[in-house]
Amino acid sequence: MGIKIIAIQSGKTLYALNSQKLLMPASNNKLYTCAAALEYLGPDYRFTTSVFQQSNNLILRGGGDPDLTIEQLDSLAKITAKKITHVDTLFVDESFLDSLHYGQGWMWDEGAWWYAAPISALSLNDNCIDFFVDPGKPGEPAKVTIHPETDYVQFVNQSITVSDTIDYEKIKIDRNWSGRTNLFTISGEILDTAKTDTFYRNIHDAASFSGTIFSELLERYGTTVKNILPGKRFINLDTLAVHISDSLIVSAHNLMHKSDNLTAELFAKTMAVNDTTSGNWRDGLKAIKAFLADSAGMDTSLLRLSDGSGVSRYTLTSADQIIQLLTYMHDSSNKDDFMFTLPGGGSDSTLKNRLESVHSKVKAKTGGLSGVSCLSGYIFSEKYGPVAFSMLMNGYIGNAAPFRKLQDRIVATILYD
Repeated sequence: MGIKIIAIQSGKTLYALNSQKLLMPASNNKLYTCAAALEYLGPDYRFTTSVFQQSNNLILRGGGDPDLTIEQLDSLAKITAKKITHVDTLFVDESFLDSLHYGQGWMWDEGAWWYAAPISALSLNDNCIDFFVDPGKPGEPAKVTIHPETDYVQFVNQSITVSDTIDYEKIKIDRNWSGRTNLFTISGEILDTAKTDTFYRNIHDAASFSGTIFSELLERYGTTVKNILPGKRFINLDTLAVHISDSLIVSAHNLMHKSDNLTAELFAKTMAVNDTTSGNWRDGLKAIKAFLADSAGMDTSLLRLSDGSGVSRYTLTSADQIIQLLTYMHDSSNKDDFMFTLPGGGSDSTLKNRLESVHSKVKAKTGGLSGVSCLSGYIFSEKYGPVAFSMLMNGYIGNAAPFRKLQDRIVATILYD
């Protein structure tokens, strides 16, 4: 365990344990990424997704938008279809960022889970398929629908509807991720009295996924597409349609409340974009470290950043370092925006079932991997004033619940001491 708790106004250390020890922060690493994005990109930064025409071809170009929805892509398709009816090739252009889709140190077997979606400048629907599962008749497979409805994925339904829970096996949905395909298998059982269950599973090749959905939407509006191919560095293009995202602060709020890894990595890479360089992890992480050194006064020679989200087990930091960042942000020009992004206790976030009785007095970010549980943020105490705290807990076996309870008890102790 590495723990550090300080009263910000006096600078007094209220408690410290192994606070210099480098540990895995998991999603506490998003504190660094979010703060740096607010500083470098700004809360009003917006992401652009564009459709261009060159002769009988279209180019769908991603701009790193972490929150592009099916409905927004549909609007682009509707506008585009009014201007062209026959498309030879739809090129999907993700060159705004580099073509590395998984971070350094990400586990190769993370699988099809929402939190391990591939990173692409052309991302859609969190790079996931939504599965909606309802019971069928007893003895028959569950009823399964997907969103978006698309030929980009296939699924085999091996599930069964049952009327009792004897030897009950829950529904499972997995993708053939090791084969890099978009073939999903649905197995397990569902009770005939069950309500709709929703599963989010990631897809392989986000840019092609976006291109296929866009092509299918175009066809709904009467425009045919012959081919879909990757492409980049096009010139002499005519702009047909543009979608501009909400401001970055909206995505940052989602990043911290839902602990969205895709958003964190898109922020990190986008910080590296310039006129000659595509966004990439190496330069983006350098930018984050430069911010931590130049603004927060951190000795970053003792910090290891391998990604923006904290999914990587190569990322290492200390409670001391997180406290430096939190102290700086508390008095920075971006304080209000940073505080806005942080969840309160019991909020609709990763703190939904935690610290509910003190929701307005705590703003914090959770972090969790197998064997890792972390909590860092602010406590607004009557006795000590604003308090910055960081608790990094690594290396345990089994359930995280006891460590989360310990973290919550420590927060309550500071509040009611």
